[in-house]
Amino acid sequence: MAADETQVDISEFARLDLRTGTVLEAAAVEGSDKLVVMKIDIGGEVRQIVASIRASYAPESLAGKKTVVLANLKKALIRGVESHGMILAAGSPEGIVLLRPESDIDSGVRIR
Repeated sequence: MAADETQVDISEFARLDLRTGTVLEAAAVEGSDKLVVMKIDIGGEVRQIVASIRASYAPESLAGKKTVVLANLKKALIRGVESHGMILAAGSPEGIVLLRPESDIDSGVRIR
């Protein structure tokens, strides 16, 4: 059986810094109908993250929501707005769904 080149081993997965986060505030990115810029507490640090979730989430509905953040993604400039991380979300025909912890958990908890 040939190895599937899309598979990762445990050492590659371990490089990902996945953490729980809490959205503190969110706003629409000016000039975009898809982008939202959020301030997210990832445990002792607040990150600004831009995500293409506005079709499914009004910015004003996001404050207080828990989510999962990829914290060690390289910084990027998206529509002139700096983004330092990525939220995890799933897309379906019904829309985008944020991946969220099942129960209340502190911000910054490492996902293993």
